[in-house]
Amino acid sequence: MSVLLWALVALPLTAGTLLALAGRPADRWAPVVAVAVAAAALWLAVVAAVRHPAVEAPFLAGLPVRLAVDGLSGVLVVTVTAITLAVLLFAAAEFDASEARARFFGLMLVFAGSMLVTVTASTLLTLLLGWEVMGAASWALIGYWWRDPVRTAAADTAFLTTRAADLGLYLAAGAALAAAPGPLALDGLARAGEPWLSVVTAGLLVAALGKSAQLPFSFWLSRAMQGPSPVSALLHSAAMVVAGAYLLLRTRPLLEASGWGADAAAWAGAVTAVVLGLVAVAQTDFKQLLAASTCAQIGYMVLAAGAGASTGGVLQLMAHAAAKSLLFLTAGAWLTAWGTQRLPELRGAARTYRAAGVVCTVGALSLAGLPPFALWAAKDVLLAGAREDGAWLYATGLAAAVISAVYSVRILRFVWDRPEPRAASGRRIPGGAIAPLTLLALACLALTPVAFPPVRTALADYLGTAGEPDPHLWEFALSGALALASAAGAWAWPRARSWGRSGPLQRAGGQWLGLERAAHVLLVSPTLRTARAAARFDARVLDRAVQASALGAVACARWTNRFVEGAIERAVEGVATAARRLGRWARRPQTGQLHQYLAQAVAAFSVLAVVLVLVR
Repeated sequence: MSVLLWALVALPLTAGTLLALAGRPADRWAPVVAVAVAAAALWLAVVAAVRHPAVEAPFLAGLPVRLAVDGLSGVLVVTVTAITLAVLLFAAAEFDASEARARFFGLMLVFAGSMLVTVTASTLLTLLLGWEVMGAASWALIGYWWRDPVRTAAADTAFLTTRAADLGLYLAAGAALAAAPGPLALDGLARAGEPWLSVVTAGLLVAALGKSAQLPFSFWLSRAMQGPSPVSALLHSAAMVVAGAYLLLRTRPLLEASGWGADAAAWAGAVTAVVLGLVAVAQTDFKQLLAASTCAQIGYMVLAAGAGASTGGVLQLMAHAAAKSLLFLTAGAWLTAWGTQRLPELRGAARTYRAAGVVCTVGALSLAGLPPFALWAAKDVLLAGAREDGAWLYATGLAAAVISAVYSVRILRFVWDRPEPRAASGRRIPGGAIAPLTLLALACLALTPVAFPPVRTALADYLGTAGEPDPHLWEFALSGALALASAAGAWAWPRARSWGRSGPLQRAGGQWLGLERAAHVLLVSPTLRTARAAARFDARVLDRAVQASALGAVACARWTNRFVEGAIERAVEGVATAARRLGRWARRPQTGQLHQYLAQAVAAFSVLAVVLVLVR
């Protein structure tokens, strides 16, 4: 059992590291090796999800490395490995021999392996290990085409933004150690006392919101679109971006124990789902629309963690992973063929390539949350938990569901429009890319209440058992009707053809509401100004003070050498001269004649006798 779990995390990490280090000589075999490793990892993940193994190894004093697979992490390991396999199959068809394939596929395996460590970690220390490697791998993958300064700048922005939020995780670890020194088990964090409990909650919440690109950290996900499409597909669907939401679902008892963490998480997710949903509606770039929708859809998972609707959050995660990876890979296929990812220039793309159009339709309808797809059921289940927390939270989540149907149908409105896209410069969608797209589309179709028992069970619990009244039936009907109505309205809107034109909404949404600029104005610029002021203080005050101290020390040394050392030298010479004189005086009575020694002794005793008489 322990070998099984160690193999699950070690296989992709080891193979990925070896491929990345091998470099260009391994480019020829890298896709085959990566796909084989991903397939083996998927098999191990399925077995681990059934057997629920747990392992432990010593690491630091009192802080072991612990991994475990339970119900929640079991779903995640299967989802991560399955999406990784599909994405790598697509990348094997898309990346030709001119690319550094060994480096790419190696980093992708390391990325997936670190996500597996993150979701199976049962202690905060183990989580940090996977968290750090995942962030470093994402930076290398976003900046994969490192010769392009725009892409490297985007990788730096994404990395530094998430790293700033990751400080919360270190703060939480320190507070947890201060509260109760021990192995930092995730399921034991809720037992910390105040004020450490609030500090741990705040740290985990900030780190989770930053990693999952929730407000106010959402803008980094827009910059991450500069990476290759397979990177975006994996990053947005089953790795890194969902890690924050998973962490909140895992630490739900901590959010409840704090007294405020659950409400903060629920409202952060709900607001992000609405605001970033509107940003997605305003996008004219396919990948930017998908990126904004990722923030919005993960907002539902964060809302589920805060509202205590873990079942809905997990269903949302699974269904979103399949739909979003499918749509990102479709966008990458059309980018390869057309050389563009702007929606106005992709008009009629689905008519040109029917297979890609069909799978894109499946992914978009699933993302819209329309019946009978799993996202529809997941939203209803988690919104039930939101309604128990308050009507306003439920209404906000319902509004986000309506918006998600609009931006999803907007994709279909462009790609199925009548005008044909511009010539594709002789390039076509790689034939091998259709197979993984079809597999992902089948996964979206399989994640329905009819075909997937967990979804059917969740809906049964949500609607009540047979023979009993269904208190949530009106919510079920309302959300489904609103999703269908908004989707139909978005499709039939007479001005849909003008969506690609520039307007205030498009300009604001295209800049992601100025979130990155706001971050620069409110955080980056003040930090840089403070750093520059500190540098000037260092150069003008501290540096001059150090130089003045050095000059003073030199002057003191010279004065000491001139006066003190001279006086000491003269004193030493005087003592030596006196000693020499005393020595000469002491040698004078030493004549060697006995009668002179006798006379000296008589004189000495006489003087001594006189002294004794006088003293008495």
